[in-house]
Amino acid sequence: MRVVLSTYGSRGDVEPMAALALRLQELGASVRVCASPDEEFSARLAEAGVELVPVGQSVRALVSGPPPAPSGISERAARLVEQFHAAVLGAAEPGGAVVATGLFPAVAGAQAAAERLGARFAYVALQPTVLPSPHHRPFEYPMAPYPPEVTDLRELWELNIGTMNTLFGEAVNTHRAAVGLPEVDNVRDHVLTGRPWLATDPLLDPWPSPAGAGRPEEGWPEGWPEAVQTGAWILPDERPLPADLSAFLAAGEAPVYVGFGSMPLRDPAGAAQAAVEAVRAQGRRVLLGRGWARLAEVDGAGDCFAVGEVNQQALFPKVAAVVHHGGAGTTTTAARAGVPQVLVPQMVDQPYWASRVAALGIGAAHDGPTPTAESLATALRHALAPATRERAAALAAGIRTDGAAAAAKLLLG
Repeated sequence: MRVVLSTYGSRGDVEPMAALALRLQELGASVRVCASPDEEFSARLAEAGVELVPVGQSVRALVSGPPPAPSGISERAARLVEQFHAAVLGAAEPGGAVVATGLFPAVAGAQAAAERLGARFAYVALQPTVLPSPHHRPFEYPMAPYPPEVTDLRELWELNIGTMNTLFGEAVNTHRAAVGLPEVDNVRDHVLTGRPWLATDPLLDPWPSPAGAGRPEEGWPEGWPEAVQTGAWILPDERPLPADLSAFLAAGEAPVYVGFGSMPLRDPAGAAQAAVEAVRAQGRRVLLGRGWARLAEVDGAGDCFAVGEVNQQALFPKVAAVVHHGGAGTTTTAARAGVPQVLVPQMVDQPYWASRVAALGIGAAHDGPTPTAESLATALRHALAPATRERAAALAAGIRTDGAAAAAKLLLG
């Protein structure tokens, strides 16, 4: 069977698809991944032996540039729908399968291609706040906030349908009509399907089971869609750490890692300065992950080291704490390593993961997206406390590593 995996987003969207592709290939499937042409994404896919079908412009270039004007959002959405429809249509086959995640217009394009081909389609959420639930709010698009007086979750999710129709309905339905598909009244539910997949760890992100186990006492309310939770899709990483990084780690006590992954920050120099001061205030060395924010050493002192793209699965067990933006992948990797976390959420699902880390007692949630030396020091003191370290270490053993294998069997079974 030929399976096409489609995504348009950051590394946190691409790497789980590589993990699934690897498991599908082990089961005999022919797999292609439609994703943006960013060099770091193509390199990770190549390391996993997965064919990339490049689609659209570089995601890094997109998010690092000026934010789009409200008038340009519809145009960008229409372009993504068309690009991913064409790419998936050319890569998939009738009777095969398409699995999609990432930005909504890209998913809509992939879904339309699968629909035209008669291929099986599965939508996968890599974080829960895109899936309707009686237990959490939908995330907000900055250009379309929800009325502050509305707090009822069912009402908020109903408003979310209108938001998605307003932002993406025209682009999706215009394209569907152009390729001979019927228009849809509710683009959100059509694209997400009636039974979406959720690729998150059940311990970090409890999702009530359709069978009843794990449901809250009142049960799963009627009328809410149920998701199939597979566990997180983790790509094994066997790359050794760079020699200079290993030397820094060996030269003293475990440092605190600070990195914001694929998040470009408004003031990276200020964030780096605040981080270094906060970590030093705890008597710790600091390891800066450059990432898309381009964090860099602030004064050349020997207690600070900056590193580029690196194997976090190998690195995180060697640090005292991880300060990060709160992406699903980084949160899961740090939890697997048994290391305390400080989450400084920037957008979308990151506040949710910050709340989960705090609720589990394995770290701290920073209040707001812009840390100061003082605010970060307060969060770090909590994260580095013995009780937090003990809880983080204890929870690590419960994190599942078989999510991609479970999803592969579900798709091919």
